[in-house]
Amino acid sequence: MGEAQRQLDEVRESATVVVVGAGPAGLTVAALLRRCGVDCVVLERRSREHVAQRQRAGIVEARAVRMFESWGLADLVLDGPPHDGILEFRVDGVSHLVDDSGGGEGPGARLCPQQVLVQRLTAAHLADGGDLRYEAADVSLHDLTGERPVVRYRSADGTPHAITCAFVAGCDGDHGVTRSAVPGGHLTAHTFDHGIGWLTVLADAPPPAHPLLAVSAQGFAAHFPRGPHSSRYYLQCPPGDLPGAWPDHRVWDALRTRLGDPGLAAGPVTDRETFRLRSLVTDPMQYGRLFLVGDAAHILSPMGGKGMNLALYDADLLARAVRDHVRDGDDTSLRTYSERCLRRVWSDQEFSHWLTRTVHDAGDSTHCGPFLHRLARARLDRLFTSPAAVGAFAELMAGLDPAQERPASTGR
Repeated sequence: MGEAQRQLDEVRESATVVVVGAGPAGLTVAALLRRCGVDCVVLERRSREHVAQRQRAGIVEARAVRMFESWGLADLVLDGPPHDGILEFRVDGVSHLVDDSGGGEGPGARLCPQQVLVQRLTAAHLADGGDLRYEAADVSLHDLTGERPVVRYRSADGTPHAITCAFVAGCDGDHGVTRSAVPGGHLTAHTFDHGIGWLTVLADAPPPAHPLLAVSAQGFAAHFPRGPHSSRYYLQCPPGDLPGAWPDHRVWDALRTRLGDPGLAAGPVTDRETFRLRSLVTDPMQYGRLFLVGDAAHILSPMGGKGMNLALYDADLLARAVRDHVRDGDDTSLRTYSERCLRRVWSDQEFSHWLTRTVHDAGDSTHCGPFLHRLARARLDRLFTSPAAVGAFAELMAGLDPAQERPASTGR
């Protein structure tokens, strides 16, 4: 009786696409769909303020910059200086500069923190008349294998809504409702635990001249810019560590030691958290009329900065596939969405895994043993001395691996 009454009270709506999640993946899907003239509704369970302040990735790789340019969105949604194409490796205090730009024509990567990208995507979407609904509670998906799925939710004032749609874009992350809405047995989760913990620290402290990865016997550390006056730092730590085990003095002492910079300037710590490095690939990335995008489908080690950029790649493929269906009645790209996404997912997973093992095994050898430690040192030596190795590394960092498909004309 309660369910029947709830359905009687529902506000019934319709849309071509319902996008669940308003992070980089969901907002990019929505922005591209509107560029195609496809209507969509974006549902986000958190408040706008919460979403706008989430701190994650900091570099939009060259492939993603070129994707935004192809849609005419780069000037609207990307903010921050161009990445100069130089990545610093500091091994036992000795600096090695590596060109990670990937070469080729067109713009390179941009130093654009995730929260800035989200804020600008949000503003552009709303200015374009987009339908973006925050604090959407109790989101549930129904009839995903039918012709017209239904997405139900409660708005902030408690009103129940039911949106009938043609497609659902699941962009709500690793712990969202969309992937869990798929019945058991239809998706396979490939998982890997790297056995490595990281402490991540955001601080109001001067950024480095170049993104910096440091290898030492005391463990891995990294220093990345997050704006003109702020930095994000990473420190390898035991997988079970809690943030409270790392007070400010311990953080700065460890950073100065591992970065080989005794004079490293400290600053107020504004955020810190610990997490365990892990990887996940969901196969396939679609079920019926539900298409998983970004972290809802795959999680990568942060090494290489592929997480957000891979989500942008998924969003681009999905928007083009929906456009082809709506405009031309062509479902080819919808049917092959998962296959095309997963090709790049596994490529990026391999690169991220390679870089993760290299910088950690080359440092503190207690967890890997002397054999793997020396292999990792050999890989670094090759990267620092071989132009061919640098070229392959740069292509993968830039997201321009020629074995992968490149963005085509939007055909708008």
